[in-house]
Amino acid sequence: MKLLEPLDINGMVLPNRVMAPAMVTRLADEEGWVTQEISDRYVRYAEGGVGLIVVEAMAIHHSNSGPLLRISDDKFVPGLADMVRRIHDTSDSMVVPQIIHFMKISKSGWRQTVDMLSDEDIEAIIGQFGDAVRRAREAGFDGAEIHSAHAYTLASFMSRRNTRTDRYGGDSLEGRLHVIGRVMEDVRRKVGRDFPVGVRFLADEFIKGGNTASDTKLIALRLAQLGFDYLSLSVGGKLEDAEHIPGQVPHPYTGYSGERCMPGSLFPPGLHVDLVSDIKAFLMEKGYDLPVAAAGKLSTPAVAEKALVDGKCDFIGIARGLLADPDWVKKVRAGRDDQLIACDYCNVCKALDGAHKKVVCFLWPKGEIQAPMIDPNAGALSWGEGRGGLTVTLDGGKAKLRWDKVEGAVRYEVYRADDDGAVQIEDALKITNWTDGNILGGIRYHYYVRACGASGQVSPPSNSVVIEPAIPVYQAAREYSQTA
Repeated sequence: MKLLEPLDINGMVLPNRVMAPAMVTRLADEEGWVTQEISDRYVRYAEGGVGLIVVEAMAIHHSNSGPLLRISDDKFVPGLADMVRRIHDTSDSMVVPQIIHFMKISKSGWRQTVDMLSDEDIEAIIGQFGDAVRRAREAGFDGAEIHSAHAYTLASFMSRRNTRTDRYGGDSLEGRLHVIGRVMEDVRRKVGRDFPVGVRFLADEFIKGGNTASDTKLIALRLAQLGFDYLSLSVGGKLEDAEHIPGQVPHPYTGYSGERCMPGSLFPPGLHVDLVSDIKAFLMEKGYDLPVAAAGKLSTPAVAEKALVDGKCDFIGIARGLLADPDWVKKVRAGRDDQLIACDYCNVCKALDGAHKKVVCFLWPKGEIQAPMIDPNAGALSWGEGRGGLTVTLDGGKAKLRWDKVEGAVRYEVYRADDDGAVQIEDALKITNWTDGNILGGIRYHYYVRACGASGQVSPPSNSVVIEPAIPVYQAAREYSQTA
């Protein structure tokens, strides 16, 4: 499998093409120190064999932000070094920190924007990025990733929504790219060319007046010209369309751009791959062949593998899917895809982050702070003689499913096929009933359920049930057909 092939990024050799992108855990303490819980979270990815672990965004400055890791002072290096050492002692996973600067924001909805920053502020930010990457090297990280995506400082300079009118101004592409150019210059001066440095940026901002794919091709070209060693593509996550709740700090993942950034269950799989593919193709045309990562609902092995085989990207970012199952790579390598704890994109993790609460997965056993380990002694799950007793009834245009409880199950996965099409997982839940409100008369629906244990053991499929709702007959349509 292409997914399991190594990838060399400026001497940082990933053992496979699977990346855990930066995903805030809220497991650090309020001052930004590494805790046992946060260290355990990243070691857990290493235990699962993830190729590249990108540790959640670490602030390069001192600003109130709740439980967020810091790399803003030399005093944080020893704690980070201990975490890196644990990861390296666990597996051959590579690990880099994502390094971030963000601007001020308040519960009133007010936020600082790039046009409010003085030249002195900008000079300080540039130096802080360089110093942070230097600390990453001193802590033993295998490289570093500059955060220039979403609602944060570097991305805001890059955006067409940048309203500055000086040399960092938004009225020209070169002006919008000037800060990232100076940041990379300072980084290379402090760590040299042999330390791998990647960048996370946006393939599309998905906001009115923001960057689109035509802009980001040129931005990607400049980032390649600057000597970044890999490009990691995301989308959206902006404050310009955030939904502000009075009394709460605005969160950049609450508007439409945030939905595109962390697409929920209603969006199709791999929905951003073609954006990334176009950027990669453009870079190749210009003579730049550097690794490019895609993300966005790519946690199905077949979908991820196809993106790689088709040459649309070089490695795969899986955030929520690896949160749900850090053993994703290990199971795929062993051919145990059926035992993957499949993310159902419920976005409970996203909501926890927005509330500044510890981020866990809804699919884990209740009360767990880390993903359960694979238990080789876990017993098989069985439906018994009734094979689940799955039933379905039609009620008001909805299909209502019920099934039997299974001893040892922590959740149930519901599968559906439309007519004779492919079977897809529709939802994962901890109760024994589910309602499908997305059915249409004239289509035949086939359902079954699987019971799942804590570490991925699964039951055989339950009994199958089939419904075929009738097409509603509308009086006006009938009368028209009779007179036509």
